[in-house]
Amino acid sequence: MDALHTAGIRLAEALQAGPPWLEKFWISVTSSADPKCIFTVCFPLAYFLDHKVGVSVLWIGLVAEWLNVVLKWFLFGERPFWWIHESGLASKEPLALRQFPVSCETGPGDPSGHCMITGAALWPLLAALTSLASRRSRSPVLKLVPFGAYVLLQLAVGLSRIFVLAHFPHQVVSGILAGAALGWGLQPLTPTARSPLFFVAAALALLLGSLALHGLLLAAGIDIDW
Repeated sequence: MDALHTAGIRLAEALQAGPPWLEKFWISVTSSADPKCIFTVCFPLAYFLDHKVGVSVLWIGLVAEWLNVVLKWFLFGERPFWWIHESGLASKEPLALRQFPVSCETGPGDPSGHCMITGAALWPLLAALTSLASRRSRSPVLKLVPFGAYVLLQLAVGLSRIFVLAHFPHQVVSGILAGAALGWGLQPLTPTARSPLFFVAAALALLLGSLALHGLLLAAGIDIDW
């Protein structure tokens, strides 16, 4: 794993060595793609445009948020900002790396929550826009525009997380793949006909389930808060 982590640090160095204007871009991307924006920005906007799409964004975002926490408990995953010190790499050789206000994230890093939750929750929007493009035009290029935008967004979010030293590249890749798979799998199963009370109950069940799992892991001697 050390070789994989070191390769990730090299990529972060290369990204930070880019043009100064890119720094503001990467930081704005990583801030805009914060998972909480799914609930405060994307869900209200999607719900206003289409009721079913909005509910799907909320539902998938909720499940993805919960699953990301659980996966991190089992996969753990170092954070680049801390790993360069804990591994001794920072003392062995000079590293051309800078710290940002969003660099010092704590907790396990695999998979990337920004990539996984954003990618999963935006899948219903991708499906809706692709369907709309298919109805409005026969051009195969136009039909691929929503998917292309989705891929570019995920790539930008992933690179921004590497840039600020919040994640290693393999954690970004696992987050992107998990998010796309989750969005694709859950989008047709969204309970759009359910009342708001159902979603409150589901959120409470997920919360209690995670607390119970947390307690079981600690009882088993697994320190998930390392």
